[in-house]
Amino acid sequence: MMRAMGKLRVIHWGLGAMGGGMVRLMQEKPSLESVGAIDTDPNKAGRDLGPVVGLQGELGIKVSSQPGEVLGKTDADLLLLATSSFTREVFPQIKQALEAGLNVITIAEEMAFPWANEPKFADELDRLAKAKGLTVLGTGINPGFILDTLIIALTGACEWVEKIRAARINDLSPFGATVMRTQGVGTTPEQFTAGVEAGSIVGHVGFPESMHLIASALGWKLDRIEQVKEPIISNVYRETPVVKVEPGMVAGCRHTAKAYVGDKVVMEFEHPQQIHPHLEGVETGDYVWIEGRPNFNVSNKPECPGGIGTIAMAVNMIPAVVDARPGMLTMADLPLPRSLKGRM
Repeated sequence: MMRAMGKLRVIHWGLGAMGGGMVRLMQEKPSLESVGAIDTDPNKAGRDLGPVVGLQGELGIKVSSQPGEVLGKTDADLLLLATSSFTREVFPQIKQALEAGLNVITIAEEMAFPWANEPKFADELDRLAKAKGLTVLGTGINPGFILDTLIIALTGACEWVEKIRAARINDLSPFGATVMRTQGVGTTPEQFTAGVEAGSIVGHVGFPESMHLIASALGWKLDRIEQVKEPIISNVYRETPVVKVEPGMVAGCRHTAKAYVGDKVVMEFEHPQQIHPHLEGVETGDYVWIEGRPNFNVSNKPECPGGIGTIAMAVNMIPAVVDARPGMLTMADLPLPRSLKGRM
């Protein structure tokens, strides 16, 4: 529950672009307070949290490289975790936080519906969270909102739903080198194919999670999900601070997915991601088409920026998670997300 003094105390684990952005946003929210910080980067450990995340002043919080120095030894309500995309990798971190008595919000994409790929880890986190009377949530802009929570909300005005199509067309240009590698940006078409086969080029992480989250909310039982990752070949020169793409090289990944009930396609999602799409006349945007009674066609142009949206979703869900019933929950289990009061 909300503390008597009106402040929820938060520990931050992971101070990269997303984690650092959460710290900065929280300073604008009078109901939230940063009280601890963890990051294994030697360039950040030992320094004050404020300058580490780009704030002008100090926050009086020393960044630690040792989770055990912070978790369980700092009076806090919740951990904001921004370290990895995969359930298997964040599982031990979440478990450590739960054992220290903290609720957890993670932006690991697979944690939006961890039963999709890691049911054993999901069940173990659910068991542990319930035993401790705590809550765990995976969220972000996508998965977490655009291709799942938003769609679920729209179906509430439908008498019935036949099929859902959705697309998120975005610009990768602001992201760093790690994202470029996982999307295959800067590779040749042959290298892209080899990277997909080797698992180093992953495209969008989260299609199964979003689809299973929607299916769970609507009472559908999915029989299978098919995914395809194709290179987006550039016809023009493109460049960001971390990658250069010559004509004929890969500018991004066109990732698509289909979900089936029996032999019927009930969901069809598309998420092409590339740098500087405008150079070839591609407009970014978020789109949802629901076939049912009635039909819904919703579009948002340009796209909701992935970084800003993910930071906002994680921070805005803090009070809902602290007040939620115990367990490993999803966005469908919680109240509708809304912006916390901040600067006016």
